[in-house]
Amino acid sequence: MTIRSTPPARPAGTALTVADAMEPYEYQIADDSTVDQANDIFHSAHVAYLIVRDHDGLCAGLVTRIGLRPFLARSWYTEHIPVRDTMHQRGPFAWSTMALDSAALAMRIKRLAVWPVIDDDGYLLGILTADRVTAMTAARAAA
Repeated sequence: MTIRSTPPARPAGTALTVADAMEPYEYQIADDSTVDQANDIFHSAHVAYLIVRDHDGLCAGLVTRIGLRPFLARSWYTEHIPVRDTMHQRGPFAWSTMALDSAALAMRIKRLAVWPVIDDDGYLLGILTADRVTAMTAARAAA
């Protein structure tokens, strides 16, 4: 069960941070899992991307369903290729204390639809989506 609390109202003129816009994300896969295992998760969970974590549990990157397509073309690839060899997005990642305007700019420059948010030790805190950033910055500008 996920409980979300509403953050306290910010004083006027206070900049939004990534923490204000990030969302929790549950779907993760170990970097040594195979492409076949990732494909199974994509099909069963109906998600477009998975967060990849290393053997220590740290955020190692992100893999998309579209990014797996070349590896799925030949069945023997799916059983032998680890997910870490298919990741299209590796660090650096966003920090929760980063200004949301800076994160929005970085996402536009890198052409990212999703950006993992990590803590100081490299563990996943959540994700930042381009749609959420756009909505929050537009709402802030209108206020």
